[in-house]
Amino acid sequence: MSKPFSYGGQAVIEGVMMRGSRTMAVALRHPQGHVVVKTEPLNAALYQGPISRIPFVRGLVMLWDALGLGTKALMMSADVAAGEEVSLAGPVSWGTVVVGVGLGVGLFMLLPSFLVGLLAPYIPSEWLSSLLEGVVRLLLIVGYIWTVGFLPDIRRVFAYHGAEHKTVNAYEAGAPLTVDGVRPFSTAHTRCGTAFLLTLVVLTVLIFAPFGRPPLIWRLVSRLVLLPVIAGVAYEFIRLTARVANRPWARVLIAPNLALQRLTTREPDDGMLEVAVAALKAVLANEGGVADEATG
Repeated sequence: MSKPFSYGGQAVIEGVMMRGSRTMAVALRHPQGHVVVKTEPLNAALYQGPISRIPFVRGLVMLWDALGLGTKALMMSADVAAGEEVSLAGPVSWGTVVVGVGLGVGLFMLLPSFLVGLLAPYIPSEWLSSLLEGVVRLLLIVGYIWTVGFLPDIRRVFAYHGAEHKTVNAYEAGAPLTVDGVRPFSTAHTRCGTAFLLTLVVLTVLIFAPFGRPPLIWRLVSRLVLLPVIAGVAYEFIRLTARVANRPWARVLIAPNLALQRLTTREPDDGMLEVAVAALKAVLANEGGVADEATG
């Protein structure tokens, strides 16, 4: 029986973070072989308050919080890998988020705009200019993911990413949360962050095109100012298509997102599946097996 709500998460170093409506949990494979699980309550005002029901606004708030949670989980996984005491707290995590977001925006949003802006006088139409900018942005994102995927440690993270998707898919299908129960499911999922990135790129083409070809400095400023708007729209699009994923028109829209996930997921081994299952079970145990809102 399909579940009326959903969970989501991300892969970390030798582990998986799962997030529900009230709790997040990180499960990690300790260097000595056992599984370490850490849980933490989510901000109730963000995930259960009025903000969680305001379209577009909720996307921005939850995405920002998800970045912080993901960074905490990564720092925790680094602690476990180094054999240090596990911690999910500290201002360093938010500083890391700010630096990471700044680098991402600079590389994947502003750099394509800058490069195409230099060529704008030679491009015959606004739509072509916007399309070219989107193509450059997509090539940078895909090229980066494809390149880092050759690193052995990143390949393992991508395999844990596949384990996370398999586990969520199994739970939503009502399958047993065991290694054998989740193994047959797909490593792709409609609410994946990779899908969000591709949706964001497509929306930049549609939203920026009507602005024509402003001077280079205003071109860059417009990308920064409109980024929150685009992110909010992308979040709502992902939510909508995930809810109607079985409809033919939705499958057509989702297909490119699922295809791109082949770059960010790998087939996990049973040990990785065990970790992902432990993370989701920890969230379910803390939430009584239910959630009020899909937050994937």
